[in-house]
Amino acid sequence: MPEDFDFEPRGNRRSSDLDMWKDNLKRFGSKTGWIIIALIVVIYLVQGIYQVGPSEVGLVKRFGKYIKTSGPGLHYHMPPPIESVQHVDITTVRKIEIGYETISPPPNPRYRVDREEALMLTGDDNIVHLELAIQFTVMDPENLAFNIIDPEVLVKEAGEAIIRQEVVQRTVEDVLTSQRTEIAIDAISDLQELLDYYEAGIKIETIKIQDAKPPEPVVPAFDDVTSAKEDKQTKINQAEAYSNDVIPKARGEAAQILNQAEAYRAEKINAAEGGVSKFLQVLEEYNQGSQEVTRLRLYMETMEDILPEMEKVILTESTDGSSILKLLNLNELDGDSK
Repeated sequence: MPEDFDFEPRGNRRSSDLDMWKDNLKRFGSKTGWIIIALIVVIYLVQGIYQVGPSEVGLVKRFGKYIKTSGPGLHYHMPPPIESVQHVDITTVRKIEIGYETISPPPNPRYRVDREEALMLTGDDNIVHLELAIQFTVMDPENLAFNIIDPEVLVKEAGEAIIRQEVVQRTVEDVLTSQRTEIAIDAISDLQELLDYYEAGIKIETIKIQDAKPPEPVVPAFDDVTSAKEDKQTKINQAEAYSNDVIPKARGEAAQILNQAEAYRAEKINAAEGGVSKFLQVLEEYNQGSQEVTRLRLYMETMEDILPEMEKVILTESTDGSSILKLLNLNELDGDSK
């Protein structure tokens, strides 16, 4: 065996390494070790700092159990795995599209139509192509985070089911024309009720029917029907306009005739009342003893009315037995009176 070969047993070598490590630790000193430990602790504790956005809330969980909700701003929780935070956007209005998909937003929008999703069956066994958008916000972030997995999928599937239920209760004519707004209003109520039953924490803001039309093969026939209905409505509007023009005029003329009749009636009544008053006065004079004079007066007035433009002379009999006729020229009396 060579003289420079130093053979050392394995056990002695391990003991030597341990002694060397102890010597190195003593060389760096105990303070350095504590600094490293402190840095590790600080880095771990810093992981508990979190920030909540202005449109969000933070749901803090301790060992997976919800304990509190944090508002917007900078907050702290115990680092994982003790505590964790889940962010929920509660103010942004989210949009779900049924029957179509937005590929690129405005100002240069592009859309892709999902024909299978858009086709729906009506109550009279017809098929319509319906495209709509559902907008919703978060009403209860705790329910949203802990009761459901994917809110968008839930709203899309539940909304599609509700819309199909509303469409199948109506005829194709109602869906395409007069009841589109009513369908949307009823769908909002029914969908909200269903989501509340699921305790999803979601509030439905609006349901907008973007397009409602018949399937492509029957579009020309439906267009003809629509055109005929529009013509019908146009004729109805024209008839109503004519009616609104003629009826007020007729009512005005009728009111004018009634007013004239009332005036004529009042005139005749006043004239009759005047005649009655005059007759009563004459009767009173007659009863008071002026019978002869009253009869003569009435006779003269009557003759004046009967023969207004003729010369009138009255011959009277003599009361003293003479044969001389007495003449009374009414025109001269009338001229004298004038």
